[in-house]
Amino acid sequence: MPETDLTQSVSRWPFHVLWRRLLWQGLLKPFFMILPGPMNGLRIFLLRLMGAKIGKRCLVSSKVDILMPWNLELDACVALGKGVRVYNYAKVRVGRMSLVSQGAYLCTGSHDHTHPHMPLIWKPIEIGEQCWIAAEAFLVPGVVVGNGCVVGARSVVTKNLPEWMVCAGNPCVPVKRRILKS
Repeated sequence: MPETDLTQSVSRWPFHVLWRRLLWQGLLKPFFMILPGPMNGLRIFLLRLMGAKIGKRCLVSSKVDILMPWNLELDACVALGKGVRVYNYAKVRVGRMSLVSQGAYLCTGSHDHTHPHMPLIWKPIEIGEQCWIAAEAFLVPGVVVGNGCVVGARSVVTKNLPEWMVCAGNPCVPVKRRILKS
């Protein structure tokens, strides 16, 4: 049986990615992370400067941790709550009028546990329109959250979720239809 050899697990990034990561993580991100709550406009400016696509009237709260801004796309009127982590080796897209609450973790990266070197792998995450990802929910690489879906607090989303459902648990499963009051 082969053995795991992590000494051989080396991610080779193109120069332009290394340069962007150095600029973001070494220079701009430390400043970005200490900006107080009312400095939303400056946080959004810095993210756009680094290639993020951010629609109108978005809110990026303080202490939001974004690995690669150029892999972030927020449609209009999206809110990222305090302490949200966006571990985005691949694209993370959030549809309009959606909310990602405090402490949620959107994780596009993992390791191939079937390979002896366990190389880094990644897949995009897509959150539809009018969704609510509640506090401290965890989304794994490659999931799609359907339009209007609610993901309960501390849920672990391991599979795609249907539209207009309230979903919860570990693993996260549909619980009931989401019906908006008129």
